[in-house]
Amino acid sequence: MSEQLRSWELTPEEEKKPYAKYYYREPGPPEPESLARMENPMDPSKALPIEDINALLDPGYHEVEAGWCALPQGGLYIANHMKMPGVTVEMVNWWFWWHSLEDLRYKIWWPKGHFGISVSNRDRAVILDPDTPETLRFQGRTHFVLEDVGGPCAEKIAISFMTPEEVGFDMERFKSPNVGTIVAANGVSLMLDPPPGVPAHKSPAFMIHFVRETDEGVEFRTRFWMGYHILDKKPHYCLPKIAKIPPMVAKGLAIHNVFEFTNLRSFLPQIYEEQKGTLH
Repeated sequence: MSEQLRSWELTPEEEKKPYAKYYYREPGPPEPESLARMENPMDPSKALPIEDINALLDPGYHEVEAGWCALPQGGLYIANHMKMPGVTVEMVNWWFWWHSLEDLRYKIWWPKGHFGISVSNRDRAVILDPDTPETLRFQGRTHFVLEDVGGPCAEKIAISFMTPEEVGFDMERFKSPNVGTIVAANGVSLMLDPPPGVPAHKSPAFMIHFVRETDEGVEFRTRFWMGYHILDKKPHYCLPKIAKIPPMVAKGLAIHNVFEFTNLRSFLPQIYEEQKGTLH
């Protein structure tokens, strides 16, 4: 299914875009240790409970910043830590609205796994309004994406981005150097062509890319809680008790996250300088 979805050749219109070059470049390779950390499950007792999300505002790091596991109470957990030298908070905020406006912009992020993206007409109008603050061009917006996140088939995912207040962060502490920006969302995914015996049910998840400034640039402290949403500033487990998400889904997503963000950091400073003044 992934091979069918991917446009190996860009359309004539896409080829004319100045950033089409990023689609064909050799992706930035991940460090071997980044992939090695995702090979086997971590100790579930070391996972950050979603109820303790404000712990991300504490200085320093958690005992396990990269790994995945099945949670005893249900659902799956994924963590990743990605250093991004030369990347700024402004670049991150810009990227997460700019790439939503066009398929090609999403494809260049990770050409091997990103196939398409769209937003509603209402959200597009907000994004294109020059008076909209930078963060609110993605926070409060919903992206509809087609991608391969490492599961048995490609998925259609609705990603509804949230403000820090909606997540439930302590806004008295939500400031530099504790945090630079966040990219957080409730998501719902649907497998497009599941293999025999795998039901094509919708799967909820909450994700956050918690971004802090460093001496070299920024760092992404990513967390996924599959099976959960945050609603009214509180986490909720959304799956029936009998529903189980295969643990290998967490491993696939963890590896996908390593590849897509390794590639993004390899060209984000350059494309930001080239495109930061453009909306359409």
